[in-house]
Amino acid sequence: MKKQIQQGFTLIELMIVVAIIGILAAVAIPAYQDYTAKAQASEGFTLVGGLKTPIAEAMGSAGIAGCVLPPGAVSTGNGVETITVAESGAAAGSCLLLATFKAAGVNTKVQNKKISMVYEPVAGTWTCGSDLNNEVKNKACLGALGT
Repeated sequence: MKKQIQQGFTLIELMIVVAIIGILAAVAIPAYQDYTAKAQASEGFTLVGGLKTPIAEAMGSAGIAGCVLPPGAVSTGNGVETITVAESGAAAGSCLLLATFKAAGVNTKVQNKKISMVYEPVAGTWTCGSDLNNEVKNKACLGALGT
């Protein structure tokens, strides 16, 4: 009698492998979504942060007239729709940088959200705020959205 050699996998072995892959995917996909949301949010903080020094310098020499977007400044990004610069109502002579995220093509955790940075030239300080969820917000910017 010849002994038959097993070839291939049994149905139960294949079902176990598919179940394990399904469990791993159920954990990995939400983690990946959080990762992309954090990456898109960090783009907004980076773009706004890059404007802090030129605006502070311009306001130091030109006063509130220096509260404008510097020439050649990057004011949009992959996830950021626009960055606007305007005089702030928070304190007289303050300057507001406001980054608005896109409504489509970005993670739902950052869609239509905003990041604000308010410069107060008298004190020489920046105040950061955002309406982003805490899980994607930059830890250095935990304040409320400025005006």
